[in-house]
Amino acid sequence: MAKKILTLSIIYKNNKILLGMKKRGFGEGRWNGFGGKVEDKEDIKEAARRELREEAGIFAKELEEVGIINFEFKNNPEILEVHFFKADNFEGEPLETEEMKPRWFRVKEIPFEEMWPDDKYWIPLFLDNKRFKGKFLFRDMDKIVDFSLKEVTVL
Repeated sequence: MAKKILTLSIIYKNNKILLGMKKRGFGEGRWNGFGGKVEDKEDIKEAARRELREEAGIFAKELEEVGIINFEFKNNPEILEVHFFKADNFEGEPLETEEMKPRWFRVKEIPFEEMWPDDKYWIPLFLDNKRFKGKFLFRDMDKIVDFSLKEVTVL
């Protein structure tokens, strides 16, 4: 199976998280973190920084990798290996871009019903400062067929 390496970064500060409404492409119409494809010969953490700047107009001073999840979709041979990053220290103000419309959410008001179905499983680990690894198998874009997710000490 082919594997595509991707990043997803979420700013978490003062009991709020910064999410973006995806305006086009894969995941359009969902709230999500900021991220995308790691380019050839690009470091994963640098890709995460680049995507944050491109999609939200901010520069993360420090990014901490907190998780890795493989996503598979039935009838698609490609595995999406997503590296999850957390940041609380950044420069700039979040700005709407062609791809994303950023918005702060209080932790108790995270719009899970307007997000990917897997988010409700890993975001609690993310918020508890835990590291995690997992695998999700989807049928279509909205139905999880199978998954495994566990807390780990080392990624």
